[in-house]
Amino acid sequence: MTPQQYCRDKAAKSGSSFYYSFLFLPPQQRDAIMALYAFCREVDDAVDEISDPSIAAQTLAWWREEVHRSFLGNATHPVGKALSATLQDFALNEEYFHEIIDGMEMDLTQHRYPAFKHLALYCHRVASVVGLLSAEIFGFTDRNTLKFAEKLGLAFQLTNIIRDVREDAERGRIYLPEDELQQFGVSTQSILQLQQTEALTKLLAFQAQRAEHYYQQAMQLLPDQDRYRQRTALIMAEIYRTTLQEIANENFPVMQQRISLTPIRKLWLAWKTVRREKKLAKA
Repeated sequence: MTPQQYCRDKAAKSGSSFYYSFLFLPPQQRDAIMALYAFCREVDDAVDEISDPSIAAQTLAWWREEVHRSFLGNATHPVGKALSATLQDFALNEEYFHEIIDGMEMDLTQHRYPAFKHLALYCHRVASVVGLLSAEIFGFTDRNTLKFAEKLGLAFQLTNIIRDVREDAERGRIYLPEDELQQFGVSTQSILQLQQTEALTKLLAFQAQRAEHYYQQAMQLLPDQDRYRQRTALIMAEIYRTTLQEIANENFPVMQQRISLTPIRKLWLAWKTVRREKKLAKA
């Protein structure tokens, strides 16, 4: 199995919404974005699937070294080797990969966030930085596209936080800001006990409005001349935003079920978005 095949398998098996957006890229960009995605999955799994925090921390430290080896051309892991190949074609910033690991390390030591400004740093590291790297792979001519990618990454992570409240609570993590929990009368204990309360529903509706605000900001920042280059990001936005709308339409029953789109619907949204952007590019 080649490093590229390893990364493709990692993306396909995850069932992630991102996978469906990658399918519409040319091979060179598709290999690059799948290498980036596989790296994110590896470091995320190190935190979520290793129960001993000290071993998880050691694994993340190993990945820091592997990132550096990848930039030197001496990678040992299939994902590192795929990244090395990608670096021959795309000018990716090594520091961004370390910043992603910084975000993952926060999950080992920080399970609560006093206010949104603290959560925003976490979201920046684990999502917006990925957006910045992705924008570099997709290509851009206007630097406002980087602002688009940053805001869109924040919107994606806020959507994940809303969708995954139960899953995170089962790991002892609460990403909803503590001052907002107090504002809406939601106790941390009720979340950790997986209680679906009216107060939680109202809090999640508030969070959804914040996420929608960042989706709108992102779309306003995307320059017209870069829309088609960023079509993969627009596919992701369509899938994530639709998922958020579905959760809202069901009145945020996140403690009772995990709402997600079917693979065929994700593929439909991806195809529809590419078709729209092709038409706009030709207009």
